[in-house]
Amino acid sequence: QLQLVESGGGLVQPGGSLRLSCAVSGFTLDYYAIGWFRQAPGKEREGVSCISRSGTSTKYIDSVKVRFTISRDNANGTVYLQMNRLKPEDTAVYYCAADRWRVCVIPLQIFASWGQGTQVTVSS
Repeated sequence: QLQLVESGGGLVQPGGSLRLSCAVSGFTLDYYAIGWFRQAPGKEREGVSCISRSGTSTKYIDSVKVRFTISRDNANGTVYLQMNRLKPEDTAVYYCAADRWRVCVIPLQIFASWGQGTQVTVSS
């Protein structure tokens, strides 16, 4: 059974940083692309970033380019989202998701398996 567990969220001041982790179990991470999504109160879910199976291809939406970096450690079954220079508009519940896509595109594709999410709040 595929399982994804996010961690690393919290409260941070504007301009600060957080690193989110997505720990996977029940499947071999090597065969899955991983996407990070977010949903702010009253807004639709938004695909933020994606990393291909091998990690050689990464995609970001314009609003997080340069500030966010996605990476993966297949050996340890974990995908990361490093978020720097955070803004209040980055406040949302962040989810990681997995699917067997060979490549990543923006906007993100539909992903089949999801974690429960981790709250990120950017506020002074």
